[in-house]
Amino acid sequence: MIQNPPDWRHDTVLPLPPEVRADALAVDAACSGNPGPMEYQGIDLATGQRIFHYGPLHGTNNIGEFLAIVHALALLQQQGRPQTTIYSDSYNAILWVRKKKCKTTLERNPQTEGLYQIIARAEKWLATHNYQNPIVKWETQKWGEVPADFGRK
Repeated sequence: MIQNPPDWRHDTVLPLPPEVRADALAVDAACSGNPGPMEYQGIDLATGQRIFHYGPLHGTNNIGEFLAIVHALALLQQQGRPQTTIYSDSYNAILWVRKKKCKTTLERNPQTEGLYQIIARAEKWLATHNYQNPIVKWETQKWGEVPADFGRK
C-alpha cells in the first residue's frame, strides 16, 4: 500500500504512486442510480484540495465523468496551465472528450433538459478550443481509487 506521502516525495500531501504527477488534477463523478442524482469534482493532486464541484443533478456517471474532464480542461486553460495533466478513471469519458462528443443514451426529457444544455455547452467548448493537457487514464487496479473519488462504493 502507498504511504501518505512517501518520505522522498515533497510535491504532494497525498499518497500518490511514483508514476503519478502531483502537478495535476484528478476528476471523478458519482451517481446514485443510473440515471440518478449525479455530481462531479476535481482535486488538485499537489494539495489535495477540491478545485471544483458541480451537482447534483439528474444524469449518469459517464456524463459526469465527461463533464468533469471538460470542466478541468476549461479551468486549466483559463489559468494558463496547458501542460497540467488530468487524471480520470473513466475510459469512456476520455474517449468522448477525444471525439468531442458526449455519446450518452440518456433519454432527453424535461427532467434531463438542463443537463443536456450543459452537455451542449461542453461539446461547444471542445469544438471551439484547442488544448494540450494530457488526459491520462487513472489505473485503479494498480493505484487504488482516484483521489477525486467520492468514496461511495
